[in-house]
Amino acid sequence: MSDLHTPILEWYDAHARELPWREPGASAWSVMVSEFMLQQTPVSRVLPVHAQWLERWPRPADLAAEPSGEAVRAWGRLGYPRRALRLHAAATAIVAEHDGQVPASYDDLVALPGIGDYTAAAIATFAHGQRHVVLDTNVRRVLARAVSGVEFPSTAVTKAERELATELLPLDVPTAATWSVAVMELGALVCVAARPRCEACPVADLCAWRAAGHPAYDGPPRKVQAWAGTDRQCRGRLLAMLRDAEGSVTEQALVSAWHDEVQRARCLASLVADGLLVRTDAGTLALP
Repeated sequence: MSDLHTPILEWYDAHARELPWREPGASAWSVMVSEFMLQQTPVSRVLPVHAQWLERWPRPADLAAEPSGEAVRAWGRLGYPRRALRLHAAATAIVAEHDGQVPASYDDLVALPGIGDYTAAAIATFAHGQRHVVLDTNVRRVLARAVSGVEFPSTAVTKAERELATELLPLDVPTAATWSVAVMELGALVCVAARPRCEACPVADLCAWRAAGHPAYDGPPRKVQAWAGTDRQCRGRLLAMLRDAEGSVTEQALVSAWHDEVQRARCLASLVADGLLVRTDAGTLALP
């Protein structure tokens, strides 16, 4: 057992947030939906959409039975709407290949559309209580600071980073599953990216970064997501107009959503290419 295990596990036992996908009776589908929604989106924004989604589609088969455009519509303003298409595709594959049940096997999960290493490991761990290395941004930041002594991890997961996470994973399977979510929660609530709350950290006295005097990050420049005036904002406005429409709309009607003609045309083309919009036989635009 690492010296980090007991204080972090005890901290989590006392401070874990009550979230619907963590409830004892939460389905594997609830966990899966949450993992798709939580990618680059805060919990506060996910909670209401997750609740609405599970009420409308309590099983993968319920979602798979509807057009993918309904998934995009229900995604609302969570951002990165391609995640809705991927979740719909994964639900369809679950119905076709796994009798409508979210698989427990990492290999089966990672083979589903739209699911990579992190999401497969997270679902197997948090829905099925298995022992896997789960490396999201929060976990990587905690391990970088507490063990490696640097403010932020590298932009991509390295072999050394994965080996470290594997070494720290408790051997006991249920404890390993709890450890994974506990470190994630510590990164989300205490060891945050900006202004970490070191005074509230259960392993502050063991933290290599703190012991080194909190040296500033000296790696490659970290990306800062711009929004105003970007293609992302333009795509979001165009897609919002289609979500709110009862049927298809003309390109001319979309002028009110974004006035820059060149950017609007480029973003419309990208939305169609991504499968988020389709052109009807009448030449109008609609959700798929």
